[in-house]
Amino acid sequence: MICDTRTGLASTLLVATILTTPQASAQSSAPDTVFTNGKIVTVDGTFTIAEALAVTGNRITAVGTTNEIEALASRDTRTVDLDGHTVIPGLIDNHMHLLRAGTTWPDDVRLDGVASRAEALQRLRARAAELPAGAWVFALGGFMLDQFADDSSPFTRDELDRALPDHPVLLQAGYYKTYLNSLALAEFGIDDAGRGEPWVVRDSAGRATGEIEEPGVRPLAARLPVPSAEDTATNTRAMIVDLNRMGLTTVASAGCPEDLLALYRDWAARDELNLRVFCMDSARASAPDEVDAALAQIPELDLFWGDNWVDRVLYGEGVYNPLHDRMHIVEASPTEDELYQWRRLATAIAEASLPLQVHAHHPVTISAFLDIIEDINRQTPIRALRWTFAHGNQLNADALARMKALGMYVALHPWTVINGAVHHELYGDAAFDFLPMRTIEDSGITWGLGSDGSRANQIEPLRTLGWAVTGDMVGGRHVTRQTITREEALIAHTRENAHLIFREDELGSIEPGKLADFVVLDRDYLTVPADEIKDLKPIMTVIDGRI
Repeated sequence: MICDTRTGLASTLLVATILTTPQASAQSSAPDTVFTNGKIVTVDGTFTIAEALAVTGNRITAVGTTNEIEALASRDTRTVDLDGHTVIPGLIDNHMHLLRAGTTWPDDVRLDGVASRAEALQRLRARAAELPAGAWVFALGGFMLDQFADDSSPFTRDELDRALPDHPVLLQAGYYKTYLNSLALAEFGIDDAGRGEPWVVRDSAGRATGEIEEPGVRPLAARLPVPSAEDTATNTRAMIVDLNRMGLTTVASAGCPEDLLALYRDWAARDELNLRVFCMDSARASAPDEVDAALAQIPELDLFWGDNWVDRVLYGEGVYNPLHDRMHIVEASPTEDELYQWRRLATAIAEASLPLQVHAHHPVTISAFLDIIEDINRQTPIRALRWTFAHGNQLNADALARMKALGMYVALHPWTVINGAVHHELYGDAAFDFLPMRTIEDSGITWGLGSDGSRANQIEPLRTLGWAVTGDMVGGRHVTRQTITREEALIAHTRENAHLIFREDELGSIEPGKLADFVVLDRDYLTVPADEIKDLKPIMTVIDGRI
């Protein structure tokens, strides 16, 4: 059991193996809290394993053996006995659509990691039981049908009518398909007369089956009821609690509208925020006639105005919106004009000395971007700016060598965790080398793991770590041969991600002087069978020294 000697709080938990080693650092006064008798996986530069750590205020002040750390304590020091449990640094997601996800949480039925269709339906029914008749039941991404090991066939209109007869239902399977029941079809004005958008799948008689093809996925999600400002705040607080339960302590958010970001800034000012949020900002341009306005905005973008709770640190994730490869695209064909407009904007971003994280998925697009960046770099070196390709599903050794020469980074987002089976249908055996972690790791480039959640992908970081080590998607199908060690995976989800958000001196490892963000696990990440990494559970999350 973990026991807190000041509160008397104890909970029965499994015991893990203790490995000992290094030294405690010197400190001038007694710590506020010491965590003893654990296995501290520091993820420092030598991957040190320790037994205990001390926290003063919001900083780690010492790491070492239990005897060394206990010797630093006074009678006013709080002692938490870890009882052999493993501690890892707080997990960092380098790319999540966080603020958007918070608006609908927990109304959004999360199916992340659910490997059974029966369980998915049970979660949907449970949500319906909480709502009045006629209220929407929806799941906005984070799952794909192929993760259901018991039955991966498409949800049908009739099946959803039977399961949830009193509620309109929308199930968005990633960005691949959406499934609706009859009440949802009626809400959207989709009838059985054969009229309407071409992305509505119909049977031979013209009746809507409830299946919606990819072009309709985003438009229909955008038509769901919009929560009030009060509900958005409540939902966002609930999301942060759930992310903490997953072991997440820091997120780089793609898309940070000021009205939503104000919530986080207000909570931080009142010491009520339990998640560090680092934003990407951009001057959006979706057509040639919008580029001049965007070029005028780029020099005015204000980054690095914040603190270690909320800040804007990157330009991204788009540069020129038409060059934003869709998730399941098999062929890319960027036009000469699209690349010209991308070049104009990227040049301005470099000249403004802005860090950049940009969506880059298909090899043709990646190569074209690199041609432009190499040209820009000859006039305006980008090495110090930490330009990063996000997603990186089809990176290859040639692209990585070019990126490394430029000083670029990779923010890798394993769509394969839920999309692996679809990728194999679309691309064949080539999909075994998608998200080429082994190639990326061996290249020596700086890279980190994120999710691109909550719609494009599942968001549970320990499940991502399990996939990285085994190559198995949710549901168990083996989908990648580019696996890495569990140590390499953990580094990518902690220490390396801190570099991508310019916080390597503050976050990413358990070391004296760094912020006290760490996670206590129910079992040992380093020794459990590889196929159980995905099932590890945080039993304590500490952020800024707060449990």
